[in-house]
Amino acid sequence: MYRISKRFEFSASHQLRGLPPAHQCGRLHGHNYTVEVVLESTAIDHTGFVRDYGELAPLKKWLDDTFDHRHVNDTLPQPTAEWMAKFIFDKAASMFHEVVAVTVSETGKTTATYEPHNLPPIERILNVIELLAAEPDDNLERQRLQSAFRTLMGL
Repeated sequence: MYRISKRFEFSASHQLRGLPPAHQCGRLHGHNYTVEVVLESTAIDHTGFVRDYGELAPLKKWLDDTFDHRHVNDTLPQPTAEWMAKFIFDKAASMFHEVVAVTVSETGKTTATYEPHNLPPIERILNVIELLAAEPDDNLERQRLQSAFRTLMGL
């Protein structure tokens, strides 16, 4: 598996709702955010890339247009780093099919990552299940298939 990532930065304000009155995040404040987008592929293209980093420029433009020097509450009603990671993941994955995770950092010491399940395509899972359901006569073949299934599922 090949994995690449690219970091993007922007500055924005936000205010979290529903916190105790003395909580610092309940007040209007800002961050210099860092967003890391991770892309993964089982293969690389003819030039040796999962994806050319330059191709990610439309994502940078979207991040800037959506967040840079803006109030994040205008885009997300409760703009926690967790919700931002999910929101950015959804947009990035709609632009690039290789996206597997997004991490949002509000400070150098804090991060929130959204990474949906990492299961293989359902067709591969169903194929292995069908092979196992066929009850191979050879016990060694059954053990091999079970081992393959565990590997496939990341167990």
